[in-house]
Amino acid sequence: MEQKIHQGRNVKRFREMLGIKQEALAYALGEEWNQKKVSLLEQKESIETTLLGQISGVLKIPVEAFENFDEQQAINIISNTVSNHDNATSNSLFSFYPTINPIDRLTQLHDEKIALYERMLKEKDEMMMRLEQLINKG
Repeated sequence: MEQKIHQGRNVKRFREMLGIKQEALAYALGEEWNQKKVSLLEQKESIETTLLGQISGVLKIPVEAFENFDEQQAINIISNTVSNHDNATSNSLFSFYPTINPIDRLTQLHDEKIALYERMLKEKDEMMMRLEQLINKG
């Protein structure tokens, strides 16, 4: 029995894997978006191609992932990556073999997010020191 792809659920899965809240995705998508609208979007089985493209840009996940993943395919790609990395013709429902290991990509995105957070904290500390210097001069 073939499983139907639920694009909204895939958006939710990837968003959660990346540790991004619905509010943050809404903010990144633009002024007309809010948490409730993202929640409703994640319940939709099918999402417009242009909107999927926007979400893909924000989450840095290929559009094909939202269009092609179902539960079984996600399990298959992970097991293929772990147990049989060199066998692109393994017995899986997955319609294409990824050139990027999704776990490595998620780890890389997580590391980039941490580096950005650390850089923002450093900038905040530097700004606080400058403000304290200005206050002490006066």
